[in-house]
Amino acid sequence: QLQASGGGLVQAGESLRLSCAASGRTLSSYTMGWFRQAPGKEREFVAAIGWSSGNTYFADSVKGRFTISRDNAKKTVYLQMNSLKPEDTAVYYCAAANTIVVVTADYDYDYWGQGTQVTVSS
Repeated sequence: QLQASGGGLVQAGESLRLSCAASGRTLSSYTMGWFRQAPGKEREFVAAIGWSSGNTYFADSVKGRFTISRDNAKKTVYLQMNSLKPEDTAVYYCAAANTIVVVTADYDYDYWGQGTQVTVSS
């Protein structure tokens, strides 16, 4: 089970940190990802991290602004979002893929958390 939190309303240029707490299974063989879906648009990949390797991958649209990390003890993955833009406004979802390969396609992910709304005003 995945529980996402941390969304909110911020102004452009500000920061937010999303959290995704996992329960019920060991994550050593998983990749954790963040996706987002804006109104009227398809869900898109944002960032992912291999739980054991720590390898990361980012969408071009967030590279240099977002970072992803994980806390093994808390079984939590974080998405630090800096220099937020109005176009970052979306519902953000965390997901887990049962693979050590850092995957970016949503169909590779097996488990999904509920979304958390991020709204960036201009």
